[in-house]
Amino acid sequence: MDNPTPTDGMATDKCAGDHPLNPKTQELQAALDSARALCDSAPCGLLTFDADQQCVHVNQTLLGWLGRTTTAQHLHELVAPGWHSAITAHVESLRQCGHSEPLELELLRQDGQSMSMHIASTPVFDTEGQFLHGNAVVTQAHPRASADAPPTGSADSLLLSITNRIPSRLAYYDKNLICRFSNQAHATRYGKTPAEMVGSPLSQVVRPDVLPEILPRVARALSGETQTFEAERTGADGLNNFFEIHYIPDFQNGSVEGIFIELHDISERRRTEEFVLHANHDLEERVRERSAELFASEQRYRLMVDAIQDYCIYFVDEDGGITDWTESAQRLHGHSRSQIMGRSYEALLSPDNAGEDEVDPGQVLRLAKAHGQWETRGWRLREDGSRFWAHTVLTALRNEEGELHGLSSITRDMTAAKSLEDVMNDLNRELEKRVAERTRQLVAANKDLDVFSHMVSHDLRAPLRHIAGFVSLLQEQMGASGDTLAIQYQNSIAKASKRMSLMIEGLLEYARLGRVTIAAQPVPMAQLLQGVMAHLKQENPDRRIEWVIESDLPVVRGDAMLLAQALGNLLDNAVKYSKTREVARIEVGWKVNPVGGRTFYIKDNGVGFDLEKAHNLFVMFQRQHHSMDFEGTGTGLALSQRIIERHGGRIWSETTPGDGCTFFFTLPFDGLEPEMAFPESSLSALQA
Repeated sequence: MDNPTPTDGMATDKCAGDHPLNPKTQELQAALDSARALCDSAPCGLLTFDADQQCVHVNQTLLGWLGRTTTAQHLHELVAPGWHSAITAHVESLRQCGHSEPLELELLRQDGQSMSMHIASTPVFDTEGQFLHGNAVVTQAHPRASADAPPTGSADSLLLSITNRIPSRLAYYDKNLICRFSNQAHATRYGKTPAEMVGSPLSQVVRPDVLPEILPRVARALSGETQTFEAERTGADGLNNFFEIHYIPDFQNGSVEGIFIELHDISERRRTEEFVLHANHDLEERVRERSAELFASEQRYRLMVDAIQDYCIYFVDEDGGITDWTESAQRLHGHSRSQIMGRSYEALLSPDNAGEDEVDPGQVLRLAKAHGQWETRGWRLREDGSRFWAHTVLTALRNEEGELHGLSSITRDMTAAKSLEDVMNDLNRELEKRVAERTRQLVAANKDLDVFSHMVSHDLRAPLRHIAGFVSLLQEQMGASGDTLAIQYQNSIAKASKRMSLMIEGLLEYARLGRVTIAAQPVPMAQLLQGVMAHLKQENPDRRIEWVIESDLPVVRGDAMLLAQALGNLLDNAVKYSKTREVARIEVGWKVNPVGGRTFYIKDNGVGFDLEKAHNLFVMFQRQHHSMDFEGTGTGLALSQRIIERHGGRIWSETTPGDGCTFFFTLPFDGLEPEMAFPESSLSALQA
């Protein structure tokens, strides 16, 4: 047969060589020969063409239909003259769009006669999307005849009724691949009725992209070989379904007249199999991962147990017999595995544990099993007879059902800690002696301080009272007729003695505040402030003062009398140093302290002072202004600081000369509501 193909040429070249073909080449040549024979013996025409409509290959079936012995060079040689434009459009659609509708046209036989053919084509592209060639399946177009209609006899009707109720897809195609029978399930697959299926060529029923897959199997079935295989198909709903397909030859008088086609939908079975397969793979993967984790965990545990230095781990049974002896236990106790295995763990205990918390070894096991864990401290023995101080934790090992599987013993060498503890105990005893001695010294010093305070309050203040008394008598005796300069001197002496008396009182108060006991109680700052303000208003009836007080002042914890004294000193300063203003403004507020407690502030619009020069602001008798401008002894801020610090707070100032001053201080928060009742006795004392 004169129908050369690329494979024919390759085979000829190989055979023409001087050297025999190697086994792989022989296998390839055999496969090519088998494929060529199968293509040529296909029950339908097969045609391959390129983008220029040049014929690349024509199988023997199509050449026989056309009565040709040689292939054509161009498609136009095979197509009747009136169909050239149709075949050109068919090829162009394949090349441009990747698909083309099946085409019925007239092909030209060698004898000049034309015959109706049905062509279905699929394109082949390279990896870059370039069109390589098209593959066409050519079948004879048979007109539908009345003989092709479904059988109408009662037996045939019964058969059709039965097959239509079968979920499997059943069909029969003759040897020309024309459908002669289809049940309802098979026809519905292609959107037709059984009557419409009858007379349809296989190439019109099956999608063009599926034809190259099934035609070789169809050819084998027409050759008498039953074909059974599984395939995946896309349904009309777009879902992929799996089918078990059977092509069964129809032998009549020793020859194959057609094939029975049977399709069983196995999608659910395949999905179940895939699910089970994936589940098995997932389970196997989890088992591998878990096994790897367990192995790694066991390795880490073994390395940890064997590598620890100050600890050791070993295992005993419920009677105390040693069942597992690790490297760490051998390193700490000195016993080898062969020496200690099976022996009681009591062999590791020192008999001399008097005065420690060690109990009877049998009791330790019982307590560990009863409570799940038990700790002991005491001396342990090494293999060489030396001992070390140890802390041991015995833990009962139970499974989920509560069954005991022995006990683990974790022992830590605490000898160094024991030595340090002994040293610390000695130091503590020595420190306690020193503290007691120092306490006695402080008690004696406080007694001396009390004596000094008594001396200051009585012995030092008595001369001042005499000076003030005699100056007063002298002023009364001289009267207004006395010497003006002498009167001025007398007034200066009186003021100085009064100032010194106030300073002594401040000093005594400062010392007292260092020793006084803080009577801590909830103190509502709002009520405390109202009492102090009432006292200041009585002392300064002619002053115009604007008081700006926040209404939600919180409750703090402290000594109400001492806090009133500190608050009075700070507010008295604000009133005193704002007397140069026509309208004084004093603000009192608070905010939450980020580190705990509450922060209060007292702000005035007074004269202020230079904060950089006020290094001794809270030191006794230190003043920032001359006493001729503003009276006072310089004790108020020092006393306020000592009171605030005795309450665990602190005090500081922010000021600018001529722009007022703001004092901040912190106090602990009591956590109670501001509306809680304030002790009437304390409030009455403050107002008094």
